[in-house]
Amino acid sequence: MDVRKADFAGSWYPAESKACEREIQKFLGEGKHTALLGSEFVGGIVPHAGWYYSGSIACNVIHTLSRGEAPEVIMVFGMHLHPNSDLYIMADGAWETPFGAIEIHRELAERLLERFDFQVETGRHHNPDNTIELQLPFIKYLFPDVKIVPIGAPPTATSLEVGRTVAEIASELGLRIKVIGSTDLTHYGSNYGFTSHGDGPSAVDWVKNSNDSRIIETMLAMDPVKVIDEALTNQNACCAGAAATAIAAVGRLGAQRAQTVVYATSYDKRPADSFVGYVGIVFD
Repeated sequence: MDVRKADFAGSWYPAESKACEREIQKFLGEGKHTALLGSEFVGGIVPHAGWYYSGSIACNVIHTLSRGEAPEVIMVFGMHLHPNSDLYIMADGAWETPFGAIEIHRELAERLLERFDFQVETGRHHNPDNTIELQLPFIKYLFPDVKIVPIGAPPTATSLEVGRTVAEIASELGLRIKVIGSTDLTHYGSNYGFTSHGDGPSAVDWVKNSNDSRIIETMLAMDPVKVIDEALTNQNACCAGAAATAIAAVGRLGAQRAQTVVYATSYDKRPADSFVGYVGIVFD
């Protein structure tokens, strides 16, 4: 089997399974008092910074997906792409995690390849990208037998159609699926070339209560087209295509509601003039 190596293990998150498990148990403890309505969640939005900064948010979103019937496949949409980017997919093999490799659901991936033009990644030939990989240890730990289909989704109408088609193909194949879209929010400060509101506490306040708030409200409204438009206009989501595609998919899966699990920024962990926003959202 063609196994894709973990490019970020040992730097962005622990490389050893025991260390990963300790972190995951800590994260789950941090989220145990989160109050959410509903009992069957079909998808979520997760951040993808190093686990120190946003691992707790991502872990608790993915843990929430364990409510209800266990999925056979989890779709993971991610990658840092722009409107002129191609679609990407890993369609065969497996992806390494500290808890063992996660297999790709080949039949579902092949059905998508019949419908859309993708750049096909493999274990040997791929773009190192943290957006999907950082979710995989959580998925493998919480859903040991699940398979995945990882997709790079640019912020385009075609990506939204991929999301809707994923739900349709899963229904045709009789598969139970859940969906994750991976994006961070505003990247603010000189490190990111975005300093429109100066620096210091007033800039942090603007990011939290204005710029990030706008994209979060748009995601909660479950309007994937507006998610892309908002992010491209206001630079408040680095992977708007992934988030919007996940929203398109959960809408076709029947989700009626979105809820915020938690919002935070890297500034909360380590105050600095350059910082990033993170949100966890679930859909049921």
